[in-house]
Amino acid sequence: MTAFAAPGAASLVQTVDWLAIAPVVIPAAVALLVLVADLFLPEVKKAPLGWISVAGLAAATLTLLPLRGDDRSTFCLTGDALADGAACSYTADRFTLVIQFLVLAGALVTALLSVTAIRDTRLPAGEYWFLLLSSAAGAALLPASRDLATLIVALEVASLPAFALVGLRRGDRLSSEAALKFFLSSVTATAVSLLGVSFVYAATGTLHLTLVADRLEDVPGQLDTLAMAGVALTLIGFAFKTAAVPFHFWVPDTYVGAPLPIAGYLSVIGKAVGFTGLILVTVIAFPAYSDIWGPALAVLAALTMTLGNAAALRQAPDRAHSAVRLLAWSSVGQAGYLLVPIAAAAYSERDQIGSTVAYALMYAVVNLGAFAVAALVARTKPLNRIADYRGLYAERPLAALSLAFFLLCLAGLPPGIIGLFAKVTVFQSAVDAGLGWLAVVMAVNVVVALYYYLQWTALLFRAPEGEAAAEGPRAKVPFPVTAAIAVTGVVSVVLSGAPQLVLRFAATSLFPQ
Repeated sequence: MTAFAAPGAASLVQTVDWLAIAPVVIPAAVALLVLVADLFLPEVKKAPLGWISVAGLAAATLTLLPLRGDDRSTFCLTGDALADGAACSYTADRFTLVIQFLVLAGALVTALLSVTAIRDTRLPAGEYWFLLLSSAAGAALLPASRDLATLIVALEVASLPAFALVGLRRGDRLSSEAALKFFLSSVTATAVSLLGVSFVYAATGTLHLTLVADRLEDVPGQLDTLAMAGVALTLIGFAFKTAAVPFHFWVPDTYVGAPLPIAGYLSVIGKAVGFTGLILVTVIAFPAYSDIWGPALAVLAALTMTLGNAAALRQAPDRAHSAVRLLAWSSVGQAGYLLVPIAAAAYSERDQIGSTVAYALMYAVVNLGAFAVAALVARTKPLNRIADYRGLYAERPLAALSLAFFLLCLAGLPPGIIGLFAKVTVFQSAVDAGLGWLAVVMAVNVVVALYYYLQWTALLFRAPEGEAAAEGPRAKVPFPVTAAIAVTGVVSVVLSGAPQLVLRFAATSLFPQ
């Protein structure tokens, strides 16, 4: 990024680094293209809109390759404002690229699942693809945001389309109820966060994260309480997005009411958005108040993993939508593990954040894969009960083996080596930070989670019941669903064979010191 300035005077005219912002601009531009095209295409000719969206997300993901070199920044302060140090609103550094890859690749897998889901459930294609691409653009913007205003805007751009996607099945009571619950709780959390941001701005006089960090180091005594309240309130909105207890109550009903591809999207991309925002505000903006957010996040991590795993244990196999509910509660438990390194960063170096990023990459791949198999099973068994997976190996061997591998990765058992190693790095981050009690809580929860993951895995290989065994020829699996399962399965196997491809992020800092 460069700026043009007249002699003797600072100028606000800047050039924009279009390559740096391409991963955000491309999904947004394709979203507008799809929305306009939808106005002119008859209903029977809207199928290409899905493949245009898939191509747009693939192109956005590929634009990350030329950004792998030096860090790039744009939309920076100029002139006298730079006296406090460089401050930019958009930065494409190593952390940004890793999270943008997670978001865009996850959205791409969601789009593949959605191509078939839209046709089968008769969802409005134009609106669906516009909302999905808009949400992906907001999610890609958030990790690059380096001021509180852009962070909140990115958070809402990622979230608002998601509300509509959850409730897009017209006439479906579960879908409408899920969207309303998701919307009301999210809006409340956002309002609290905005109040916190206003407090932080009042105490520091700036919104840029690096400048906020500098000024919080020396807050006047009369503003200290205001700054502490702002820090606490700002974290609430991001804690909601991570589904941390007590902000988790929307998760199971929302996942059940949403179309399955969107449930998978929320479980991975929605969670990534929350954790990214949480990392940016705690590690970059609020290190001066680590004595406040560190213990709070440690307690949240313990409560979240414990309640999530306890609720997952209670899912009855014969209950309608129990498979989706188990994945929903499992995602709450996994959120607890993801919070551990962030809490540990308050007691040690920023390097701990690499453990969260490594775990998030593993979780994204295997959880999207599990939802892809769930979408396949739901084509013939729409109630999607855990009991419906009995004998899946006899009916669809590759799908059953894939789901078994995904569940073992989530459980952290061989041959899901990447899940095991990711848990070890998170566990080690707690020990290194002196949070021995949190490491013990995590170890207990990992053992508890083994029960329901292994129970579901064993069910896949049991003999099918009489009616299932007597069914006729299998229905053909659509290519997009097959591609989604294959991609996530292959990536999971590769990462288990070479876990250093991801786990090296746990050993090096993603932020400059």
